[in-house]
Amino acid sequence: MLFKKKKEIPDGIWRKCEKCGEILHIVQLKKNLWVCPFCSYHFRINSKTYIEILMDEGEFQELFSEYAPSDPLEFPEYEEKVKKLEKETGLKDAAICGIGKIDGIKVGIFITDFFFMAGSMGSVVGEKFKLITDKVCEEKIPLIAITSSGGGARMQEGIISLMQMVKTCESVLKLYENKIPYIVVLCNPTMAGVMASFASLGDILLAEPNALLGFTGPRVIEQTIGQKLPEGFQSSEFQFSHGMIDSVIDRRNLRETIIKILKILC
Repeated sequence: MLFKKKKEIPDGIWRKCEKCGEILHIVQLKKNLWVCPFCSYHFRINSKTYIEILMDEGEFQELFSEYAPSDPLEFPEYEEKVKKLEKETGLKDAAICGIGKIDGIKVGIFITDFFFMAGSMGSVVGEKFKLITDKVCEEKIPLIAITSSGGGARMQEGIISLMQMVKTCESVLKLYENKIPYIVVLCNPTMAGVMASFASLGDILLAEPNALLGFTGPRVIEQTIGQKLPEGFQSSEFQFSHGMIDSVIDRRNLRETIIKILKILC
């Protein structure tokens, strides 16, 4: 009796949901915007996927893509790590920005990408944010920032990285002075220097479900103060219930929600 050889399933076809454990087909996940159809767990996605979800097709023009980090402190293995991540992600650093349209409305967009050094903010991320704010002020169009950062300021660039917190806050002030609408979408996680600067200063603060938002992680806080924190502390739902953000938005409703906000503000 002849037995057919069992076909092997290629890598990258299935993903396991980290919350409910369901095995999901990649095609199914893409159609559902990388949200589990069973438990609504939001998979982490990169900056280019957010552009595909939000922007009108063919209406995004990336700006300042040539900017790349230097190694001012000659930090061990930093240069090699940057080159490796550039090859893996197709990005020169942890932020992408540009001009595009959402439902025909012209906007500026700035996105930090967790897959490049956990979305940490170095000189390039800070400079790109400044440049895109200058651009939207010049064109009198709204700015949308989508943030995901687990590391905040990038330690490999030392004080230069910390200086970007001041630079980005000054850029937000310029948006206020020019009456430019500024919408921020906080994704999992948005922490430390990014959260403590431009990410928390939006006119409207939206967040994806169950995103970790804050300055220092819950475990570090508990160890420091010697107290047990409330359940769900620093989650987007906790922040919303305490008035720190304006709304928690399912990714599948994000584009529609932003369109409504833009039509009101513009």
